[in-house]
Amino acid sequence: MKVILINGSPRKDSNTLLGIKEMQKIFNQENIDTEIINIGSKEVRGCIVCGKCGQLGKCVFDDIVNEVAKKFESADGMVVASPVYYSAPNASVQALLQRLFYSSHFDKTMKVGASFVCARRGGTTSSFDVLNKYFTISGMPVASSQYWNNIHGGAPGQAAEDKEGMQTLRVLARNMSFLIKSIALGKEKYGLPEKEEREWTNFI
Repeated sequence: MKVILINGSPRKDSNTLLGIKEMQKIFNQENIDTEIINIGSKEVRGCIVCGKCGQLGKCVFDDIVNEVAKKFESADGMVVASPVYYSAPNASVQALLQRLFYSSHFDKTMKVGASFVCARRGGTTSSFDVLNKYFTISGMPVASSQYWNNIHGGAPGQAAEDKEGMQTLRVLARNMSFLIKSIALGKEKYGLPEKEEREWTNFI
């Protein structure tokens, strides 16, 4: 079993990465493999809705997005972590997620999703909400914790002092591990939920 962890911070020793490593410790204890993918300083262009991914099976812009897609397809879960910029996730994170979820056509049903955000002070819950919407439109159960998944810190390493925030991430990792293992057992016994033909309705 494997979880990929998307680090949206461009800083080398960021508080966001500190939170990711806190979760990684728990995943290791739970015998779940992990891979941290650092995308915060990458040049990730936005989606232009060209539709070429429908023909190619991948995004027309062959960059980190297609690399992440391959790893996402074989993983059992994904954690997306982002710093908060102006009450929103890092633009690189949003560009990656928009293209990743739009261009990858493999079935994401029952892959477990989780996210957390890091801020000096405000904008955490609005950013947290943005990240979770990618999971809920894709049939992915969203792992929860004991509080909204956010940590606080400004200077490098400061988030380690946010004891409640770090505990929230540890609980999140344990809950996510439980979900991944439980879903694996459920798929083995019951299979995936029945699929319906998709209905498309436009509201004008």
